[in-house]
Amino acid sequence: SAKTPAALRAQARRLRTHLAGHQEATPADIGYSLATGRAALQHRAAVLGTDRAELLRGLDALAEGAPEGAAPHLVTGSTDPAAGREPGRTAFLFSGQGSQRLGMGRELYEAFPVFADAFDACCAHLDGHLELPLREVVFGEDAELLDETRF
Repeated sequence: SAKTPAALRAQARRLRTHLAGHQEATPADIGYSLATGRAALQHRAAVLGTDRAELLRGLDALAEGAPEGAAPHLVTGSTDPAAGREPGRTAFLFSGQGSQRLGMGRELYEAFPVFADAFDACCAHLDGHLELPLREVVFGEDAELLDETRF
């Protein structure tokens, strides 16, 4: 990420030079370092690839200022409202079985009115699409309901 599109292109050039000159550097290590060591600034890009050559091509496209969609392994975006894009919509992804437990969030619900209001709003939107009210599933007595993917 960078503060400006020009700075993002310059960052891509530096990263490409580093990746090309350091064969021992793995893309996974570089990705980790970038994700954990850099600030999330307004102009952002992700370069995708299954090998070093694809990553280098994506960095080349970014460094050259390729327009959106011009490079198959490059995704760019901005959080800057002045960038001329409409704000995106929020989506929730419920990935299925995992870390849920009966009563999760109950203490937050009881202690923080903002959380309770947000949870109530979610329930209001989702309950019409579920076989049981969401509050009954999450705060109820039947832990086995949480093992069902439909919830």
